[in-house]
Order: sequence, then structure tokens, then C-alpha cells
Amino acid sequence: MAKPNLTRKDLAQAVHEKIGLPKQNSAEIVDAVFAHLKDSLVAREPVKLVQFGTFNVREKSARQGRNPRTGETMEICKRHMVSFKPSKGLRDQINS
Repeated sequence: MAKPNLTRKDLAQAVHEKIGLPKQNSAEIVDAVFAHLKDSLVAREPVKLVQFGTFNVREKSARQGRNPRTGETMEICKRHMVSFKPSKGLRDQINS
């Protein structure tokens, strides 16, 4: 059976247990970290978390696609997406 997703609540609980802050403060810290991460990515700034990885916003150009249901060709418009590149240490830990 697969493990459930890691949620903000789980992260706040981990901060509470490791540091001993009240749960409300721990949740505020987790929310502040994610808000800052989101603001940086919206501003198209790369976010590097040492020993974890790097988040980048990259542009995907427009291209021709196909509707799998009807087989009709259509244009997929240009868009931006977030990509993540894990650090070497994280990749090594996952692959060991």
C-alpha cells in the first residue's frame, strides 16, 4: 500500500516535534516558507534549497498536439511551468 501524501499539516507537526514550537506557530512558519517560495517562482526567480534541489520556471513553446479522444489536432499554447532538479545528494539517497 502506498504512503499517503505529505501535507502542510504533516510538515507543521514535524516542525512542532523537532523544535518544540506551538503547533499554530509551526503552521505559520510552514505557510510563510511556501508563500516565499511561491512569490519567488511567480517572479521567475530560481529557488535553490541546498542539499535538496532547485526549482526553476521554464517556458514551454507552443506546439501541435492531438486530442486523444477524437484524434483531432490542436495547438497547445505557450505556457510556463515549474521544474525541479534534485541535488546530487538527494538523487544518491533516492537511488541507493
